Amino acid sequence: MKSIIKQSNKNSAFTIVELLTVMSIIVILIGLLVPALNMVRRYAWEVKQKAQFHSIDAALELFNTEFSGYPDSIALGPDGRPYCGAMKLCEAMMGQDLMGFHPDSIFRSDGTDGVRELYPNAATVTPEEYRDNLSVRKGPYLPLESANAYTLEDIYSNTGDFDSRHFVLCDVYRTVTNRTTGKKIGMPVLYYKANTANSLHNIDDPTNTNNIYNYLDNQALIALGIPSAPPGNTGHRLYDPVRFYKNTKNDKVATASRPYRADSYILISAGFDGEYGTPDDVCNYDWKYLP
Repeated sequence: MKSIIKQSNKNSAFTIVELLTVMSIIVILIGLLVPALNMVRRYAWEVKQKAQFHSIDAALELFNTEFSGYPDSIALGPDGRPYCGAMKLCEAMMGQDLMGFHPDSIFRSDGTDGVRELYPNAATVTPEEYRDNLSVRKGPYLPLESANAYTLEDIYSNTGDFDSRHFVLCDVYRTVTNRTTGKKIGMPVLYYKANTANSLHNIDDPTNTNNIYNYLDNQALIALGIPSAPPGNTGHRLYDPVRFYKNTKNDKVATASRPYRADSYILISAGFDGEYGTPDDVCNYDWKYLP
């Protein structure tokens, strides 16, 4: 009986070779599974980003209906101060104070119409004046809770010539650490309005004044760099004007160089890697990366 028991125990044990074989199979399966899970994760984020753009598209159409045009996106305000497309998009959707857009706005960095303060602090005016000011506002066109509106100083340690208190709409990716709260937030959504009076999309001459889109509209914001990048990083690839015109070139038009959405506007998210100008950028059009 003893010999039978011993033999049975011996047969039920795993050999080292068998254990190593099983472990090798597990490692191989994990190696196959992890990239697949990462692809699914990235796709889920992309779907979420496109949903945000769909909401912004709908809001911009409401704005277009009410004001007979899309918001301006040129790099400067009427007073000559830096106030780029991303900031003007946020003002149009939410107002400079996130309390609604003032219909008398001319998209000045200082929040005035040249004379009056359009977005006053509630503490600096009477309750009646503040109530009257809010009563003429439009929107906000996006829910505040999901608008992803953050100030420049929340995102960047150095905001250059911009007013650090200005808001931008950020994408859904979590590539930046909020410098105020420590929470993860996204990169600013870049907004460019088409100049429908123009007809070109000249990749070889980005400074051509007849280009439908102007790369300068957000150039100063892109120049602030990648907040999450280590020292010595060269910055966003979209800072190169040629890259901007390549990424916005409509590959479906074979007979001429033509941009996507030549009659309205384009939106650009930095995507999963947090860098503008790379193949994983998400836009409000289906595009193909051109080397």
